[in-house]
Amino acid sequence: MPTRSDPTSPAVDVSVVAPAHNEEANIDALVAQIGDAMSASGLSFEAVIVDDGSTDGTRAKVRALMPTRPWLRCIAMTRTPPGKGNGQSAAFHAGFRAARGSLIAVLDADLQNDPAEIPAMVARLRDAGADLVQGDRSHARRDNAVRKVGSLVGRLFRRWLLGDTIRDTGCSLRVMKREVALALPLEFRGMHRFIPVTARHLGYTVVEMPVTHRPRVAGETKYGMGIVQRALPGLRDLFAVRWMRSRRRPTTSEDVTP
Repeated sequence: MPTRSDPTSPAVDVSVVAPAHNEEANIDALVAQIGDAMSASGLSFEAVIVDDGSTDGTRAKVRALMPTRPWLRCIAMTRTPPGKGNGQSAAFHAGFRAARGSLIAVLDADLQNDPAEIPAMVARLRDAGADLVQGDRSHARRDNAVRKVGSLVGRLFRRWLLGDTIRDTGCSLRVMKREVALALPLEFRGMHRFIPVTARHLGYTVVEMPVTHRPRVAGETKYGMGIVQRALPGLRDLFAVRWMRSRRRPTTSEDVTP
C-alpha cells in the first residue's frame, strides 16, 4: 500500500475524505472505523482528514495516529478566519485535490455517517455504471415536524429551480469517481449542498442508495445551522447554482492532426 513518503506511488482504490472542525472527541473512533471498514473490503485505501481551522486537539489527535497507520493523512486548511474554518465546501475542495484515490468517498467526521457502508457504495457505483453514489438517510431519520416540513419545502424549491430529484442532499456520505470530485466548483461557499445535482448538470450519472443515520455522540454540530438560518442562504444559493448552470458551457476539445 502507498505511504505518505512516496509521492510516486500509484493511486489507491479509494480515498476517504472527512472534513473536521473541532472534532477532537471523535477522531479516534472515526479513524478506527474507517480502518476496520476499508481493511475488510479488500480495497486499497487512504483516509484524508481535513483539519478546517480547528482550535482544539483535532490535528494533534490525527498526527498521533499517523505513525502506526500509513494510510492516514492530515490536510490542514490555511488562511482560515480566527477561531473558525473555511467551511465544508472549501474543506472538500482541499481534500479532493490532496486525495490519491481513483474513487473518492466522503463522510462527516462526527460519526453520524457509518464508514462500513462505503464498500457497498463502491459496489453500487460499479454495478450501476454510475459516476456518483449519493447516500439517502431519509428512511432512517427521526426528525421533528418542523424539520420535516423544512426539508419538504427545500426539496420542492430544488426540484422547481434546478430539476433536482435527489432525496437527501444533506447527506455527506457519498462515493464518486475522481474526475467528478475535481470538476465540482467547491471553492464557492455552500456548494457542497449541491454536489449531486451539479454532477448531473456536468453530465455524470448519479444514483442513490439508502444508508443509516447515527446520532452524534460527542462534540457539537459545526457546519449545521437552524432552519431559518439555512432557508434564506439556501434560497440564495439555489438561484446562484441555477445561474451557474445557465452560464456553463462545454470545455471539451480534441487535438486536430494533419
